[in-house]
Amino acid sequence: MPLFYRPLFVFYFLSSLFLLLPYKFSSAEEIEKPLTFTFSRQVLLQSKPNEHTWFHPRVAVIPNPDATQSSEVLMMLQKLLPVSDYFSGMSTILYSSKSQEWSKPVTPPELGWIKGDGDVDIAVADVTPVWHPQLQKVIAVGTQIRYSKEGHQLDDKTRSHQTAYAIYDPKTEKWTSWKVLQMPVDKKYDYACSACAQWLVEPDGTLLLPFYHGPSSKTPFSVTVVRCTFDGTDIQFKKEGNTLKLNKVRGLFEPSLIKFQNHYYLTLRNDLKSYISTSKDGLHFLPIKAWTFDDGKDLGSYNTQQHWVSHSDGLFLVYTRRGANNDHIVRHRAPLFMAQIDPVKLTVIRATEKIIVPEEGALLGNFGAADINRNESWVTVGERRNFKKIPKEKWKSNSVYLVKIKWSKPNQAKK
Repeated sequence: MPLFYRPLFVFYFLSSLFLLLPYKFSSAEEIEKPLTFTFSRQVLLQSKPNEHTWFHPRVAVIPNPDATQSSEVLMMLQKLLPVSDYFSGMSTILYSSKSQEWSKPVTPPELGWIKGDGDVDIAVADVTPVWHPQLQKVIAVGTQIRYSKEGHQLDDKTRSHQTAYAIYDPKTEKWTSWKVLQMPVDKKYDYACSACAQWLVEPDGTLLLPFYHGPSSKTPFSVTVVRCTFDGTDIQFKKEGNTLKLNKVRGLFEPSLIKFQNHYYLTLRNDLKSYISTSKDGLHFLPIKAWTFDDGKDLGSYNTQQHWVSHSDGLFLVYTRRGANNDHIVRHRAPLFMAQIDPVKLTVIRATEKIIVPEEGALLGNFGAADINRNESWVTVGERRNFKKIPKEKWKSNSVYLVKIKWSKPNQAKK
């Protein structure tokens, strides 16, 4: 190198080194920490053995229009009566963030049983409430069921099982009665339920409802996501996506939908395994993939629901599974786990898995999950014990649990 170039070379070398210094020697505080969570658990309600069980507890946040005032959380739940899948009318309890207390359960007459023909009672079960921010109302969506006088579900009429909804106006503190969402005249929707499902209100105010459906309960169910409009009073079907099918046992059912970083994720129940699919528009989904851990092993979740907990920096799945010293629990429906997923590989990251509700001899299969504010998400679940198999001296109450998920950093996706 000529002598007169050497000072310039030294100058540029030192300048480059100086530019690299902030990146190479960043302090620990400057390095972004991964999203983590802690949780706490409390008992909200209890029911006495052999009377009833509080079931399907799910919540929706009711923000106060005045940002300086406290918000409320509405929980909807119902009683599981002493017959399999026999449910009462719907009850509600309210939580005030100001008093930090829950009200006692009440059963609005609008949400109770409807008397059908003969000895038939009609109930709505598997309900999920969601706040509609554009129209400032809660929409509760579940499935309409016909019961015999003995409490058995009836599929005796075409469209016996359809999706029903009711509207709560916090200004008047009143509910509407249940209405049935009218689906297209097509045999594939003769049994059509958006039930035990997480569903979405889009920025334009439309609804994305995941359905499981078929000609009847005797054929494997398929899953389709449907876009609907809502005018403050009525929900109307507008557009359907593609259909996801699996001709194994009862097919695909009880889907739950979430949006995370501009993609839509759908988790689906099957009798043998649980499945995942994704979409760019919320309607058209890719072929299903069985849930696995990130090491490639089967997740072990089957024949029960899975639900989502979302954060701007991470997406999490709540589920039950085999392989947790829980072979004595029917369908391995306890304990309740929560873990982060890899949104690209669509796997559950095993190292993040935590038990958020332990196994104590009761089923924990029917639960809910919702974002509450930037710092917390909630998981709500009711226990169910089979007292016929437990000696009376070992009977204990069934509890409804509230699990508060506390984030290590604010959830920027939550307003």
